[in-house]
Amino acid sequence: MRTRIGWTIGAACVIVTALAILPALGQDVRSERRDVRQDRRDRGQDTRDVRGDRRDVRQDTRDIRGDRQEIRQDNREIRGDKQDITKDDREIRKDHKDLEASRQQLRAAYKSGDSAAIKAARESYQKSRSELRGDQKERRQDGRQLNHDRQDRSADIHDLRRDKQERRADARELGEDKAERRDDARDLRQDRRQLHGDVSARRAK
Repeated sequence: MRTRIGWTIGAACVIVTALAILPALGQDVRSERRDVRQDRRDRGQDTRDVRGDRRDVRQDTRDIRGDRQEIRQDNREIRGDKQDITKDDREIRKDHKDLEASRQQLRAAYKSGDSAAIKAARESYQKSRSELRGDQKERRQDGRQLNHDRQDRSADIHDLRRDKQERRADARELGEDKAERRDDARDLRQDRRQLHGDVSARRAK
């Protein structure tokens, strides 16, 4: 009789203990499921961040290519401006020589007293002076254009440096987001294993 009572009391204690443990196991399972859902959301956000960072890096790369193309175009324009200025300088030197020759012809015509020669010398002198002024004006315009193209090149070089810095920053952010995504994926696997263990333990009870 005493043995039966002992077995009955023991069984009752086991049942009470199991009933006390089951709510705790159920709470652990719910908590683990919440963790798994949160890990999935975190991993999804990390994936979106990584895609955005990759788009930013690709855009920065395109901007850098565009800046380099603009710099090459600026260099071509600057070389062209320098060639124009060199040509203008040659023409101006020639105009100075022609003007001096016309001046001497005009002096000679005045000394001769020939009105026809004086008229022709004056026309030649006016023409030479007009050509000189025109070439000097063109030389100034080419000089301004050269300065303008140099400023454009400086601005494009500044843009290139800025775009390179932005690409480096975006690349660093991409690396950080990839690392964060790996961490979240690892947490997700760990929480899944924990959830599987808790579910198995609850089923065993």
